[in-house]
Amino acid sequence: MEKALFAGGCFWCMVEPFEEQDGIISVTSGYTGGHIENPTYEQVKSQTTGHTEAVEIVFDPKKMTFEELLEIYWNQTDPTDAMGQFMDRGDSYRPVIFYYNEQQKTAAEQSKRALESSGKYTESIVTKIEEADTFYKAEEEHQQFYKKNPRRYQQEKRERAEWEETNAAEARL
Repeated sequence: MEKALFAGGCFWCMVEPFEEQDGIISVTSGYTGGHIENPTYEQVKSQTTGHTEAVEIVFDPKKMTFEELLEIYWNQTDPTDAMGQFMDRGDSYRPVIFYYNEQQKTAAEQSKRALESSGKYTESIVTKIEEADTFYKAEEEHQQFYKKNPRRYQQEKRERAEWEETNAAEARL
């Protein structure tokens, strides 16, 4: 088994797209990259801990490659927005691909370059690629949020889509 660690806005919306894939053993919501040990959701949300909301993915590389995980990741985030994702604003929602080894770092860099040269985005790709730091599991109510709170999760997804649509329309003006 291997691990991957991704940040892309609110972790509530980052779990389902990965968890539903063959080869994924677990997806855990949590926090990483900050200066406070064992932070709480309220602390991270306050934007004072330096932590980013992230998902830790345990996967079977014989069934799902890290490169395939990167493809899923790019389709869940706005890689042109350094200060948050969709309506989630601030450092704790910044897009980051964390790597655990040199192979993951190389794959992430290659994937980012491929996205940059694809022409899919007119703005620069600002997603960071950083070495993985200590990962702290979020409180139990944040785990598998889409299953525990399906209405709220669907509302979050709708708001994300509406935000993206509105901002894309404004960018075209």
